[in-house]
Amino acid sequence: MRAGGEHARVAVRTQSLWRIRLARELPRYAVLAAAAFGLLATVRFTIAPPRPIEVTASSSTAAVDPAAQAYAALFARRYLTWDAREPLRDERELTPFVGSQLAPAAGFVPPAEGAQAVAWVEVVQSREREAGSHVYTVAAQTSSGLVYLTVGVTRTAAGALALTGYPALVGAPASSAAIAPPRLRTVEDPALQTVVHRGLSNYLAGAETDLAADLAPGAAVSPPSIALQLSSIVNETWAPGGGSVLATVQASDGRGARYELTYEIDVALSHGRWELSAIQTEPDD
Repeated sequence: MRAGGEHARVAVRTQSLWRIRLARELPRYAVLAAAAFGLLATVRFTIAPPRPIEVTASSSTAAVDPAAQAYAALFARRYLTWDAREPLRDERELTPFVGSQLAPAAGFVPPAEGAQAVAWVEVVQSREREAGSHVYTVAAQTSSGLVYLTVGVTRTAAGALALTGYPALVGAPASSAAIAPPRLRTVEDPALQTVVHRGLSNYLAGAETDLAADLAPGAAVSPPSIALQLSSIVNETWAPGGGSVLATVQASDGRGARYELTYEIDVALSHGRWELSAIQTEPDD
């Protein structure tokens, strides 16, 4: 009883029985649901495990366009070939390439006298500027010396080849002197040494009938077009990974020229006998 004679009041609220049970059982249901989800996930990954996503390079970045390379090489040959006595002829040779978008003869003006011939050209480097557009580095052996020229080539919406601008005279791609070969195991089996020596001797001489006696069944070889005489084998080692022999030899041709050459020879031991299954190249590939 409160001061002043007032009585305390008690409030009574009603609540559904299912709400009381839900509030009490909810934590247990949550734990059971998590366990069930984990079990289902384990079963799913066991039956069909996730596979890694394979990321492959787009065809545009890896594609080689032989026609575009040939186009760049042809332009380089015509651009670097000139004769001061016939400048208009040289300009006409380049007209199909430059059209009206570039200066006549792609901006080249020959000197007052002299001429330059091109013995050969070859694409030695390629850089993709954007999809379908490449910059080719072309090596050209001219009568004035070895020259490197970059040529930008793209394909139009119609698929035609076109220059993307003027060429540029540049330096050679980075290179260095030969590096020392790795240290490898020496071939010490006398029987294998004999087969390699005999096989290489017949291979270099083009004696295919005699060579066939040392070849494995189904082996295909293609002897050099110039017949050579084997003088000696300088070094004979196992190639990395085994299964192949690296043989450095000294040989000469009918004119008296001498060569030092290295051949990779696939070998296999069959019924106690060494056989040759390939020599340097796979002519069937």
